[in-house]
Amino acid sequence: MAQPLQTINLIAPGFKGINTEDSPLAQDPSFAELADNAVIDRRGRVAARKGNDVVTTDKTELGTDRIHRIHRFYDDAGNEKLFSTGNNKILSGTDTLVDETPVAYSILANDWKMFNFNNSCYFFQEGYEPLVYNNTLGVVTPMTGVVGSSVTPSQYCGEAVGAFGRLWCVGSTTDKSTVYWSDLLDGTDFTGGSSGSINVEKAWPKGFDEVQALAAHNNFLIIFGKTSILVYQGANSPATMSLVDTVVGVGCVDKNSVQSIGTDVLFLDSSGLRSFGRVMQQKSLPITELSRNVKQDLITLIQNKTEPVNSVYSPENYFYLLCFPDQQTIYCFDLRGNLENGSYRITRWPSSSFTAFERDVSDGTLYIGSVDGLGTYNEYSDNGSSYRFKYFTPGLTFGDSSKTKFLKKIKPTLVGANSATVFLKWAYDFNTFFRSQDYIVGNQQPAFFGESEFNIGEFTGGQLTSRRSINATGSGTVVTIGLESDINGFPLSIQEINLLALIGKLL
Repeated sequence: MAQPLQTINLIAPGFKGINTEDSPLAQDPSFAELADNAVIDRRGRVAARKGNDVVTTDKTELGTDRIHRIHRFYDDAGNEKLFSTGNNKILSGTDTLVDETPVAYSILANDWKMFNFNNSCYFFQEGYEPLVYNNTLGVVTPMTGVVGSSVTPSQYCGEAVGAFGRLWCVGSTTDKSTVYWSDLLDGTDFTGGSSGSINVEKAWPKGFDEVQALAAHNNFLIIFGKTSILVYQGANSPATMSLVDTVVGVGCVDKNSVQSIGTDVLFLDSSGLRSFGRVMQQKSLPITELSRNVKQDLITLIQNKTEPVNSVYSPENYFYLLCFPDQQTIYCFDLRGNLENGSYRITRWPSSSFTAFERDVSDGTLYIGSVDGLGTYNEYSDNGSSYRFKYFTPGLTFGDSSKTKFLKKIKPTLVGANSATVFLKWAYDFNTFFRSQDYIVGNQQPAFFGESEFNIGEFTGGQLTSRRSINATGSGTVVTIGLESDINGFPLSIQEINLLALIGKLL
């Protein structure tokens, strides 16, 4: 005998992010099977990401290439300049990209490490003489052109960082084990004063490894290998610094993934995203995987990558972005807390044209690089073009996977999405063929308190809220619901989805 209609209310559906690791049948419906071009907004809802508001109007110097790296230089006198790299050039500017490459300096790659140290901007790339810029020089200058400098091909390194009052570098074309440091407060002098070096080849806990990245955290110098980590204390006096700790089985596969988030350092290991603090705490225990819920998908991207990754930490947006430019995929990690299994909440930005990032520490502006030049993370279109937002639930069983469900109605509640066409989709028993029905969200402007008459405009706090009831068809034991919309000028958040179904007999 058929049972009465039953409802399942998905409140803030998908607010735990994507989970492609666990069985769909065993999943909490708070997870999402798919959350594309999405973020978790400040109210805990799956929402459309913002877009790339391109500001470059003249990208002649970039040609047909894309922006590979972005860096904002600033000094204590208030001077600042935005640098970017692409088309085998050092570029500057936003509206118009200007070639800053030194005369007679030949560049054949774009994987520059750029950072500020002691009121100067430094540029390092493996096999290339380091470059320097400051307001006194006025132009980007090879390091040997700076008065008082002392640098050899040993310091033509791919990785470098400014820390503990010195510039540190490692990774020349012939030596991946020797870490060099400059004289105190002089990033151009690697042979005089208190400059020096240390070879860590015999310090690796399990034999041979290669230095991949450097970082400074909690007064420690962190040296990341591919499969292990060395931690040195006393780096303020590097001649006497000592090895204080090591980690085996965890390392860094790309220097560009390393980001300091204030209280910790995030980096990309061969098995996913890791936290330095958690690795140090848990090295004798099963180590928490911050990307556990998308582990195999992320490993596939790591194994297939042919170019360096890009990453950025944006405290204003509460996220860490990990970008695979060659595979046009970005994973967005929400850093506001960990789930029960230790993972961050994760969404995905597929088919993305974003290829580089930089956060302006002065106002939190997030710069984006692409084939169009430079833009900012702002508004809701990518250089005037729409992008597709997608959300799909895991398999829903209404509490009993053995009974047939006849889905009758789908009632989504959306915030925003003015004038957008929304596509509601549903399928049964993990079928890849989805039934679909679309509708257009109203284009009325939201009413504000004191600006609309009683019973004419509803006070919404500035955002349109829409509710629709869609008739559904078909039957099966497991139901999957999807919602898609092209984002083009307006935000969209999913507040809730109510499902009404008739529960049939046991199969």
